[in-house]
Amino acid sequence: MIKKITVFFLGLMLLLPFHGLAASDSKVTVDMHYIVVSPAEDGSTNMMNMVNYSNTSGEEYKGSGQGEAVLNVSIPKGAKDLNFLDNKIAFKEVDKGFITTTPVPANQTMVLPYSYRMPKGEEINITADYSVQMMQILVPEGMGSIEVKGIEATSQGLFKFDDQNYFGYSIEGIKANQTFTMVYNKDVQPPSDTTAKSQNASENANNSSVTHTAPAFHNPGHLRMWAQSPLHRFNPHVFLIIIGAILIAGISYYAYFRRKARLEEERLGADKEEKAFKQLMAKQKAILDKIIELEETFGDGKLSENDYHAKLAAYKQHLVQVKLNLRNYVE
Repeated sequence: MIKKITVFFLGLMLLLPFHGLAASDSKVTVDMHYIVVSPAEDGSTNMMNMVNYSNTSGEEYKGSGQGEAVLNVSIPKGAKDLNFLDNKIAFKEVDKGFITTTPVPANQTMVLPYSYRMPKGEEINITADYSVQMMQILVPEGMGSIEVKGIEATSQGLFKFDDQNYFGYSIEGIKANQTFTMVYNKDVQPPSDTTAKSQNASENANNSSVTHTAPAFHNPGHLRMWAQSPLHRFNPHVFLIIIGAILIAGISYYAYFRRKARLEEERLGADKEEKAFKQLMAKQKAILDKIIELEETFGDGKLSENDYHAKLAAYKQHLVQVKLNLRNYVE
């Protein structure tokens, strides 16, 4: 299940606008941070994270130069059972979380998947080590709900993935070192009514700052990506239909020309075989003519008996080889 969610998250990450990162002064920013929240068997809270760190500079990022850390990752106080899920990236646990020691290539992205558990019923204080363009918190349907304090959040409603429904919550524009609080309650499910409810967390820090509901089919990140793209003046659905038509036409043309090339190859092959057959027939006739000419020369007394038998044996041997080759075409 974790592998399928990981692939799903990575696919969504590829759809995000990379140019939005350029506004940050830091060489490393987080364009997406996914958290899947679910209850553990012992009553604690599972927190599975998938974080997309992007190096916006043209040079390999090896950290701030202070110590061996390349990326610093803080986890909430009280977290336990930290599990780093990518053995290709070197990491070390520290007091407040962990660090990575693998450099981030220039203008590329490093994805860190990790998980930990939080004690049951406790508030979870999350601190962003770097600026975060968007954070999405997902809770499987029927496994509770979350309440966000100290920052504005957006409910994305219910959506389905791999036969499992999730309630999504989105937080945008988190600043570096900014902290907010998340409260998870596995016994309280989100309301079925998904009508828009505006509410700013700064006005009422004790209540949830979930503000409004986005359509379940369209992810807000995808809508923003389309609005910022050069194609935003086109209707996205019509654009997809056109792209689909182009793909179908391309596949059809490829199949047509591939078949045409195969038929041409078969025709050329048949022509080569016919040409080879005609050459063998001509060679056989020439040998027979030589044998007749040899017999006439020997009959006129112009050739000794030994030379006659030697040349006749050579012609017959050559004739046998030609007939064997002809047999491949007539049998």
